[in-house]
Amino acid sequence: MSTAPVTTHASAPAVRLRVPTDEDALTWHRVFDDPQVMEFFGGRSAELSAYEELTARQRRHDAELGYCLWTVTDEEDAVLGFTGAQPWPHTHYGPVGATEIGWRLGRAAWGRGYASAAARTTLERLRAAGVGEVVAMIHSRNARSMAVAERLGMRRAESYDTPRGQEAVCFRLEL
Repeated sequence: MSTAPVTTHASAPAVRLRVPTDEDALTWHRVFDDPQVMEFFGGRSAELSAYEELTARQRRHDAELGYCLWTVTDEEDAVLGFTGAQPWPHTHYGPVGATEIGWRLGRAAWGRGYASAAARTTLERLRAAGVGEVVAMIHSRNARSMAVAERLGMRRAESYDTPRGQEAVCFRLEL
């Protein structure tokens, strides 16, 4: 995948998306070690080993599918978090069999257009890979992520109760 700066909207910041490296596991762990970032993901960062497994899985997805949850960097190559897509990872609830688009950025990157810019680039890459539809599963109280989904043109569809007893809203977009 190219790591050249990509801007898809006149006011959008330049972002780079790249396949996550082994080193990104530690960086993601550090960037996401913030209760506000993790508010809708259990409230705290996962153990480093979970990010090591996640980055390894994303490298496999990229090799096998042509897409993954890519590491997002800014103009200075600082890691902001991730965005991209992967097969919906659960088999017991949610949009089983769907391709899920998602984003998670460190708090320092919030409110600056990075999530929308990176997600738009993700949609371009998914179209090129032949993906016909994407979903975004978003915690029902996560207004910031819902706003990103709406900026992407996604439509609110069904809702699901998660195994943690929370409501997740499924947004859908045909590509």
